This record gives sequence, structure tokens and C-alpha cells, in this order.
Amino acid sequence: MSEFKHLPTQVGIDAYGNGGFRFAGMSHRGGLLCLPSGMSAWPVATTAEITLESLTSVLAEAEDIDVLLIGVGPDIAAIPRELREALRERKVIVEAVNTGSAIRTYNVLLAEERAVAAALIAVDKVR
Repeated sequence: MSEFKHLPTQVGIDAYGNGGFRFAGMSHRGGLLCLPSGMSAWPVATTAEITLESLTSVLAEAEDIDVLLIGVGPDIAAIPRELREALRERKVIVEAVNTGSAIRTYNVLLAEERAVAAALIAVDKVR
């Protein structure tokens, strides 16, 4: 099985749990970045790893993003102030919620053709 790296289109997420995600007929284990330019593996597994560096792709596409949903795992956790401020300077609204809530909101906004992106930490159990 080859490792997923990038799907050059943004799509909805069909399922999550067991440490990964299903979308576009594919399965991916690990974090996932959903951007206007497509879906990419995101090597982030904990909230401590959510940094400006790990969100470089988001910052590069900020002009095409109105809302960034950050799925922080199974529970709610704060993201650093400097990260929020850097995104706010680029006019990107940031919502940090549990991964399940982030996926549900992402799918709705994507279906409404809104300028949405998501940075999702994988979870083992679906709540």
C-alpha cells in the first residue's frame, strides 16, 4: 500500500477514527490538512505540534481561506495566541474544536462552497 501524500482537490470527509480518515474512496492514517489546493497528509499528532511551521501551507493559501477549522483531537484544547494572531492578520477566522466537530463543520461549509480549510489531528475513537 502506498502512502497518501496529496489529493489535488478539496473533498468532504466520509469517516474518521482508528487513527485516520476516509475520503474520496481512500483511507489515510495520521493527521490531515484540507486546503483549497487539495488534501494532504499532515504530520501532526498532538496540539503541541500545531505551530506556525506546521501550518505553513495554510498561511501560503490564506488569501483563499475564510475559516480554518483545527481539529485538536478527542478533547478541546487551546491553540497558541501567536498562531491565532498570525491567521487573524491574514483575515482567517480560526476555530479550534475536537476533531469530530471540526469534520462535521468542514463538510457543511465545503458543501455550501465556502472558503474553508481544516487541519485535523487523527483520533482513535469516534464520540
